[in-house]
Amino acid sequence: MMQTVLALETSCDETAAAVVQFKAGKFQILANCIASQAAEHAQWGGVVPEIASRRHLESMPFLVDKALRNSDIGFKQINAIAATVTPGLTGALLVGSITARTLAKLHEIPFLGINHLEGHLSSSFLSENPPIPPYLALLVSGGHTELIHVERNLIYRRVGQSHDDAAGEAFDKVARLLGLSYPGGPSIERIGINGDPKRFPFPKGRVSRPEGGFYPYDFSFSGLKTAVLRKIQKLELLKDKLPLADLAASFEQVVAEVLVERSLKYALDNGIKSLVMVGGVAANNRLRKMMSEEASKKSVAVHIAPKAFCTDNAAMIGTAALLRLNSGTSPSSIELGVSARFQLDHSDLLYQVDAPF
Repeated sequence: MMQTVLALETSCDETAAAVVQFKAGKFQILANCIASQAAEHAQWGGVVPEIASRRHLESMPFLVDKALRNSDIGFKQINAIAATVTPGLTGALLVGSITARTLAKLHEIPFLGINHLEGHLSSSFLSENPPIPPYLALLVSGGHTELIHVERNLIYRRVGQSHDDAAGEAFDKVARLLGLSYPGGPSIERIGINGDPKRFPFPKGRVSRPEGGFYPYDFSFSGLKTAVLRKIQKLELLKDKLPLADLAASFEQVVAEVLVERSLKYALDNGIKSLVMVGGVAANNRLRKMMSEEASKKSVAVHIAPKAFCTDNAAMIGTAALLRLNSGTSPSSIELGVSARFQLDHSDLLYQVDAPF
């Protein structure tokens, strides 16, 4: 059976609209349109929520029109309209949610509210070798660093998380310390490609258990950021030019090692033979290479989302919506609002008659 979804994404600073179709057992992207705000937010060193909301409002009508024209699809051919409703910036989420619900009401089409994290996990189904549950997912982005045990499609259990900064957030903060541009991930990768990743042995942050010892699968990047700051301050006292390439490469190396080591530890400890990596930081070449090489040594199959779908996009939201439709999930209430925070493992509540928010 063929199903087609119009999907919208406005959780942070990317306005996106896509038309995604499930046909002959495969997900097909008929249109994937994105308006990035990165250049505008770069002058502030990070996302300004009010500016993001305004730009979403300005761009969304044009992106919806473009997605429909590019896909040559009309509303009569669309089975559902989906939008990210959680987590994210509240004002930004409202733009996509209200647009989707209004169009759904006008055209009498079902509406599906999508958890942004479920969207990221669904991006792995857009690869040439999609995963088959059970698998472990490393979701690593600007706002989230989590290990998620996916026992069956749409059934999630978080087994690891960052207790402070997300990995992507740490990239942004360290980039600012180094005087590099926003977003920090691409800036650090560009300058670090010619650096020595072993020159500065930065610490691998661990999270202490109240009863003693450490959480084996959890993350902490705040101390790493502080260690980079201290190293910069010490080097500046020597009046030498900062070795930016070596600092960037050393930071990037430690982040990759921590993510790979703890992900594979959980997989091996729990007999999981398949690992998925998604999210904006999953586009990092050093991390992709290290995860593939180390997992191969442990006989763990790796499925990494295509780079084009690692950062925020609407194609992944459409894919998540199609997975929901294919599983028999009921549409969301047209009264469903948005929430800045909502746990992934509660996503089924988004499709109940009584909306959770």
